[in-house]
Amino acid sequence: MSRLFGTDGVRGLANRDITAELALDLAVAAARVLGEKGEFAGHRPSAVVGRDPRASGEFLAAATVAGLASAGVDVYDAGVLPTPAIAYLTADLNVDLGVMISASHNPMPDNGIKFFSRGGFKLPDATEDAIAGSLRADWQRPTGAAVGRAKTLPGGGERYVEHLLGAVPAPLDGLHVVLDAAHGAASEVGPEVFRRAGARVTVIGAEPDGLNINDGYGSTHLGHLRVMVAQVGADMGLAFDGDADRCLAVDASGQVVDGDQIMAILALDLKERGVLRGDTLVATVMSNLGMLQAMEREGVNVLQTSVGDRYVLEEMKSGDFSLGGEQSGHVIMLDHATTGDGVLTGLTLAARVASTGKSLADLAACMTRLPQFLLNVDGVDKNAVDSNETVQAAVVTVEQELAGTGRILLRKSGTEPVVRVMVEAATAQHAEDVAHRLAAVVRTELAL
Repeated sequence: MSRLFGTDGVRGLANRDITAELALDLAVAAARVLGEKGEFAGHRPSAVVGRDPRASGEFLAAATVAGLASAGVDVYDAGVLPTPAIAYLTADLNVDLGVMISASHNPMPDNGIKFFSRGGFKLPDATEDAIAGSLRADWQRPTGAAVGRAKTLPGGGERYVEHLLGAVPAPLDGLHVVLDAAHGAASEVGPEVFRRAGARVTVIGAEPDGLNINDGYGSTHLGHLRVMVAQVGADMGLAFDGDADRCLAVDASGQVVDGDQIMAILALDLKERGVLRGDTLVATVMSNLGMLQAMEREGVNVLQTSVGDRYVLEEMKSGDFSLGGEQSGHVIMLDHATTGDGVLTGLTLAARVASTGKSLADLAACMTRLPQFLLNVDGVDKNAVDSNETVQAAVVTVEQELAGTGRILLRKSGTEPVVRVMVEAATAQHAEDVAHRLAAVVRTELAL
């Protein structure tokens, strides 16, 4: 059986896969498992719950709060805030559990539930599996005064904004930035913190109505941002996703600056400031070969993990490293955050532009991206991609064809029912041709 939890919590179609009943049951099971592990020993347990603006988040958050309170946990309802804000508040409020209701960059009909342990870190796989195994189990529930109490958390957004302002390495005075909030969770706090950091801010995609999150705006739809940057003559543009744990950028000419380029810029910034611990950047196997080559030239070691920010974070914590992330723009700056934080990433990137006086395009030129093509193959058994002999033989054949001038990666998605086919090659056309050839083999061999 596949795990209930993916690489970023439990996610699916709201009110079909992710129901109010499931949210309540997961909340109860999480409280029970943590209690049995001794996490609540000696004190009355507490939690903070937040959500992105999706309409379904309203009933899912209510169900989560109800489940936690029924299990004897006092709950602070923080309302609409970015995922990294809930992670921060989990640590800042010193509560036992944080819960975020969001499907991040997914379309509006989807939603998800992710948990943070005390300190603001995502739960380990074993704890998530224990929660899944405890769903709907009989147990002795609290009664009377032992049931949890629920109340609204005032000022959660301001606490998060103050935290971000304390992490900005340089003022943004004189910088004109366009922000695209994806009609998501950073629609208020994103523009607020950039203005208070000194930037002139033009805002798009910041009118959430519960139905328009990620719809044509945000880090997965950069068209509006590119147009607006050119239209207002801004120095740069930044796009968050629905829950603002990601950030991608656009330079003054409208060229996209992806997560690999952002990580390269930030790695050199942190190294120059003497705070890139171990002179090491942690990335995933999806990172572009051009970024790896650039970091090698600059004396920065790159450690690569499986895809998923949780695996990047595990490597960062085990090696005591300060910077890691993914090509998607999910960047973790462990000195200031326990998870990917798109607003923090954007602030630090903008501060680098402001402090150096260089354009974002000049800074991004520290690496040259090898042409990369990515295909998603759906309608297949994604769990068989690593074991199918024909598929693996096709990969070996193409690797021999590329002969060290490119790279191939086939993997099952951790958040969607697809196999991802990624190819890097000397030319864009070659990468696309190879990707389509491999995708055809996957589609034929793994068809459901």
